[in-house]
Amino acid sequence: MITLDQLKDIQDRADALYKYLDIDRKKIEYEEEDLRTQAPDFWEDPARAQEQMKLVKGIKKWIDGYEEVRTAADELQLSFDFYKDELVTEEEVDAAYERAVKAIDALELRNMLRQEEDPMDCVLKINSGAGGTEAQDWAEMLMRMYQRWAEKGGYKVTISDLQEGDEAGIKSVTMQIEGGEYAYGFLKSENGVHRLVRVSPYNAQGKRMTSFASVFVTPLVDDTIEVYVDPSKVSWDTFRSSGAGGQNVNKVETGVRLRYMYTDPDTGEEEEILIANTESRKQQQNRENAMRLLKSQLYDRAMKKRLEAQAAIEAGKLKIEWGSQIRSYVFDDRRVKDHRTNYQTTDVDAVMDGKLDGFIKAYLMEFPVAD
Repeated sequence: MITLDQLKDIQDRADALYKYLDIDRKKIEYEEEDLRTQAPDFWEDPARAQEQMKLVKGIKKWIDGYEEVRTAADELQLSFDFYKDELVTEEEVDAAYERAVKAIDALELRNMLRQEEDPMDCVLKINSGAGGTEAQDWAEMLMRMYQRWAEKGGYKVTISDLQEGDEAGIKSVTMQIEGGEYAYGFLKSENGVHRLVRVSPYNAQGKRMTSFASVFVTPLVDDTIEVYVDPSKVSWDTFRSSGAGGQNVNKVETGVRLRYMYTDPDTGEEEEILIANTESRKQQQNRENAMRLLKSQLYDRAMKKRLEAQAAIEAGKLKIEWGSQIRSYVFDDRRVKDHRTNYQTTDVDAVMDGKLDGFIKAYLMEFPVAD
């Protein structure tokens, strides 16, 4: 049975969300923006109309989210009062409490995702570190972990490039995670080096070994995002794809490799961006997707410059670089710990099966970005 303090905490959090989200202003804003969709010439410009509809739905979602929280909090209060009159059971009160906590947690988490890029789909790339087969096996384990997280969240995962390991595992993989809400906003917390400590099945002496893999997450741009690509700095290679797909894959050069000479607008330094894509059997589709991935990288670089101040705050707490891991997975001790937030769990199996929400929320709470 919940306590009075727990009941008060729910009411306080619901009231705080009402204030933070400025629900009264959002209701007025929703009415004004919805009126624009009823203009006789609204659909004459389909692209602009779609953007307006997206804006209206976005505002409505905040209002609906708060209404769900308010309803859950009020129902909890009623259940608590009814229990005193023996009209409901302890179990029913506790169930109402769980519903209220779930609704508030979800809205609080979404309230932390206010950057322009947070609602976007994302590209997630994993590279195995030094250590041969053990590190490559670890990279594949991380790939599976993110695939399971995405499946549970209703996202679609597409592997656009995969380099298999020499004996087992993978050297690298590039995945597109799309079709759900806030893919980038959630997974940006995974940027950095992930460290595994375990007794390696690939070591005959049964020694405890340490492996590393790096994870890079960037927003995946769509047609509504304007990103300039200088055509004079683009070059293409083609190659025969390998792996599953039948003999046709190996006979035709369907794989593409895009090279782009990127010039840093601040320093003038040049750097080659290299993107390989083997997702489709059709070369043109691979070219289109490679260009989309390039635009995503260019957008990400521009975004990071806009967020330089925030990046400096995070770097002061822990630099995201090779050898400075953001999270450790210690299998023998049954412990996974995030070194940026100190959030940890002993349920290693659940984490490797995609249960990452605790780590994600702890990160977003630790590194909030102001409006």
